[in-house]
Amino acid sequence: MKRLTMTALALALGFGLSAGAMAANMSKGEYKSAKDRIEADAKAAKNTCKSLAGNANDICRKEAEGREKVAKAELDAQYKPSASADYKVQAARADADYEVAKEKCDDLAGNAKDVCVKEARAARTAAKGQAKTQKAASSARANTNEKVGEARRDAAEDKREADYAVAKEKCETLAGNAKDSCMADAKARFAKR
Repeated sequence: MKRLTMTALALALGFGLSAGAMAANMSKGEYKSAKDRIEADAKAAKNTCKSLAGNANDICRKEAEGREKVAKAELDAQYKPSASADYKVQAARADADYEVAKEKCDDLAGNAKDVCVKEARAARTAAKGQAKTQKAASSARANTNEKVGEARRDAAEDKREADYAVAKEKCETLAGNAKDSCMADAKARFAKR
């Protein structure tokens, strides 16, 4: 069991470093290369599970599959960042943790197994709920930022119109060419952009 833990830890670290090292602005070729690397790492991880027997083998395989799914979701989130992509990463983690926990429950029997499975399901539900909440909060922030930007634009336009009205009023005290020049200057300074 100690060997399983060390192998799992080493593979998790490898997956984390390979996915975490990617730049946010990656090319399609870099994305494909990283995806191929994740798949190769997952295949190697699954091959290490062959040395294990019984449920330990099953747990090892579920851990490898889960890390692969999470790494791919993280890669997708880096390639095309969005609130939805972040949600998919968190959902992939929740599903991976659930599958591993459920597999670990197979070592139990009767009511203890049933409780274990229900606890795993509850943990997945809670994690996905948290992910949905974060996605909604991110969307709300985006909408709020959009509304704030819109309000700022409206305020700037209102200020420009008010400043133009002041400038025009100041020009009213002048006559002839001076007035025309003043009006032209006011229009140039406060024209809509």
